[in-house]
Amino acid sequence: MDAAFYSRTTLSPEEAAEHDAVFGALTRATRALADAQLRTEVDRDEAAKVTSEIEALTDRLLRRARDGALGTELGPGPTEVRNHGNAVMGLRNPFASIDVARKWVDDAKHVHAELLLDGLYEGPPGLVHGGVSALILDQMLGEAAAVGGGPGMTGRLTLHYRRPTPLGELATEAWLDSTTGRKSIAKGQIRDAEGNVTVEAEGLFILPRWATEHPEWTSREKTFE
Repeated sequence: MDAAFYSRTTLSPEEAAEHDAVFGALTRATRALADAQLRTEVDRDEAAKVTSEIEALTDRLLRRARDGALGTELGPGPTEVRNHGNAVMGLRNPFASIDVARKWVDDAKHVHAELLLDGLYEGPPGLVHGGVSALILDQMLGEAAAVGGGPGMTGRLTLHYRRPTPLGELATEAWLDSTTGRKSIAKGQIRDAEGNVTVEAEGLFILPRWATEHPEWTSREKTFE
């Protein structure tokens, strides 16, 4: 991967805000539909009718659609990254588990997020799938590495599952531990509603060579996803 995989948006700040409001609402509605589909107990005839309606809506959306993945756009702000297809916090991704409105950075440059994981993220009964925990922590550690001044792409991710992670309200925190050259080490954790640490993680993040001098990424406190 290199800089060619990142494009600059053609939207003005006003256009971007309007676009995000409309498509963010579409994403939330799609996610609510997925949750309803998971939990519904309507009879088979009703389920078949709803299936036909969903297929018709899908055809409408695909009348004008891009090929392949959504990709990442830079801008319109000078340091803004519009990674709206991101699997963890993408505005356009109904599977995304972290709402950016519930994510913040404290004075020590630790990245925090509060999240609600429902049945869409279930692994063992009533518990979060271990792969979902890994997905979230990979993103959080990457964010923390960038905020701390050591952005990069994941080279290694090690997790320790300390106890089962229940579905429901959770908190996650990540921070930059050290940086040497283009390599950074970040650490993080997930906590349950009672504050118990359920998963701990450590990750190695490596700054791509092309990014060391590329004007779009110099001193950028953003991840590459």
